[in-house]
Amino acid sequence: MKLKIDKQENEFLNETITHWEKGGVLNTKKAAELRSTLEVKGFDWMRLAKYSFWIALICGGVSFTFLIVNDTVVKWLKSLYYTPDIVISIISAIAAVFLFYWGRSRERLYPEKVFSNEAVVFTGVLFTACCIAYLGKTFDNQSRHYSLLFLLSVFIYGFLAWRMQSKLIWLFALVSLGSWFGTETGYQTRWADYFLGMNYPLRFVLFGLVLVGACQLLRSRKWFAYFFEQTYVVGLLYLFLSLWMLSIFGNYGNLDRWYDVKQITFFYWGIISAVVAGGFLLFGLKRGDTIAREFGITFLIIFIYTKYFEYFWDNINKAVFFAILAASFWLIGRKAEKIWNLRSKN
Repeated sequence: MKLKIDKQENEFLNETITHWEKGGVLNTKKAAELRSTLEVKGFDWMRLAKYSFWIALICGGVSFTFLIVNDTVVKWLKSLYYTPDIVISIISAIAAVFLFYWGRSRERLYPEKVFSNEAVVFTGVLFTACCIAYLGKTFDNQSRHYSLLFLLSVFIYGFLAWRMQSKLIWLFALVSLGSWFGTETGYQTRWADYFLGMNYPLRFVLFGLVLVGACQLLRSRKWFAYFFEQTYVVGLLYLFLSLWMLSIFGNYGNLDRWYDVKQITFFYWGIISAVVAGGFLLFGLKRGDTIAREFGITFLIIFIYTKYFEYFWDNINKAVFFAILAASFWLIGRKAEKIWNLRSKN
């Protein structure tokens, strides 16, 4: 009799069994027997719950937007126009502290309500951002040095994530880190097109590489272990999305200049991007790194099809164009199906 559980529960139990197996609590045979008794439910109710809470937050934001359009509310907001920025910052800080405390309390009392707890923490994150923004306005000296606010956000979100063991807040710390890097390099060049000869996509290629490298250096640190996988994924996203943009725009920082250049001249950026993706794919296969392998194969396909659209969309008959596209995806599907069947048998 198999135990039918949600996907997240299945992942948790598999990780627990693996931990016991490595620790010698279970032998290999017994661990395999326990894994064989687990079966993922056909419908992922946990995923539905997650998306429902996110949609609820979005709808709440839309509702708030329509609310402030109301004439009565607009008049009330106008009356608050002269409210000092520092007052708004303090009120936002109090709201954020309350929401973080409430979210933390809910996690202890209702640990099974994962996504509703995250929704409370997420709202706290938004109020934290509001607090920092108005704090920046309070001490603004017209320098336009916005990157300092993002840098402050990195430390605040980083501390909160470590203290609360929250991957959601850690994600905002990583986003703030990328925002700081982008705005700081822009500020240092007075918002020119290039920083040390690099446009924004090329800068973020280096940023992604540094973040991925930092993950590998820190992965053995106890305090970082909880955030390793998430940081690794975000670092690879920075890297591969930047490579994808680089393969399209090259090292051009001005769209007017880019329009005057034929796309074929960027072929070498496409080759570099494909080589990097292939390198991560091979690294993932060799080291058993699932994240590197999946990013490598996914973006290798994206890079290839991006170039296919760029070079052939205007140059061949549309019927032929989509026939080739259909045939290529059919071949990929067959290969993927074959690999899946082999793994199912094992």
